Amino acid sequence: MQHGDAIPAVTVTTANDERLALGDLAGPLVVYFYPKDDTSGCTREAQDFTALASEFERAGVRVIGISKDSPAKHRKFAEKHALAVELVSDEDGTACDAFGVWGEKQMYGKTYMGIERATFLFDRDGKLVQSWRKVKVPGHAEAVLEATRAL
Repeated sequence: MQHGDAIPAVTVTTANDERLALGDLAGPLVVYFYPKDDTSGCTREAQDFTALASEFERAGVRVIGISKDSPAKHRKFAEKHALAVELVSDEDGTACDAFGVWGEKQMYGKTYMGIERATFLFDRDGKLVQSWRKVKVPGHAEAVLEATRAL
């Protein structure tokens, strides 16, 4: 994804098992990718976006979190942590590929394939205006909110 690119025309599945075509969404829009439901970093990130949900809403910005977890796992994750952020499933990896977030990762000396924690901000015209790659969770949701205020 390069700045100025349109929201990719990929379809994901909502936590309610409904299909959602990302390319059909009007901006402004925040799309964030995270590795896995109910892990410490991913939980903290979802909680941080949830804590700021009303501010994103006031700014007219929709926030969508994407992982390869199933819709059922998303429902359980959201319920367990009282999350207000919209979580969608990319089980087949189409969205991960389109956004360029699927790749080789390393942890504890082991190499494996996984989702890079990344966030993308699209303007009212659906064009990418800012992206954050290899995201560190503390303070990230606040930085994204601040960037949306500049739209």
